[in-house]
This record gives sequence, C-alpha cells and structure tokens, in this order.
Amino acid sequence: MEKTSLTALGDQQLAFARGATSGRSAETVLGGHTAALRQTVIAIVAGRGLDDHESPGEATLQVLRGHVRLTAGSGSAEAGAGELLVIPAVRHRLDALEDSVLLLTVVKSA
Repeated sequence: MEKTSLTALGDQQLAFARGATSGRSAETVLGGHTAALRQTVIAIVAGRGLDDHESPGEATLQVLRGHVRLTAGSGSAEAGAGELLVIPAVRHRLDALEDSVLLLTVVKSA
C-alpha cells in the first residue's frame, strides 16, 4: 500500500513553480501517459495558467489550494480550495487567479 501527502507534494510543486519560467510544475502521483487512470498534482502561480488544450479523456480538477478559472468555449467557472470542476470534453484553458495547487484526475476511454 502506498501513501502520498498531497499537502507536502503540493508545497514542493508550488516551490518549483515559483522558480520555473512557465510558472507551473507538476508531478504524476498515479498512472502515466498510457494508463487508463492518471492523477497529477499541478501547481500554478498567480497570473499564469495552461493555454487552450484538448482533454485526453474524462477529467476532473480538484482545487487543493488557491483559486482558478476554467474556460471552455464561451463559458467559464471559478473554483477555490475544496471544490471540484468537471473538465468538459472540449478545448479549454486554465488560469490561476491565486497561487494554486490542483489534483487533475484523467480517465482515458478504452
């Protein structure tokens, strides 16, 4: 049985993000690019984000710390710590309104 502290990992990734030119950092905690289920801790500093991109499958984004805005098409939703966003299966972008730590869960279709 494995145990991971998302708080400690989030702290680490946020420190890396603050030092990165992209303003973000991530570490996969479960699965990989070919796995059916993948979970990744992502840290993004305020004012930075992820540009428009496609979703590789069904996905959710749990905000562990901070505040983000998810934009897809003409709609958008904001979420803060403790909230979960269902990522639509269309092109979307993510913006960090505060320094943020997120848990991205992706389930790829068979």
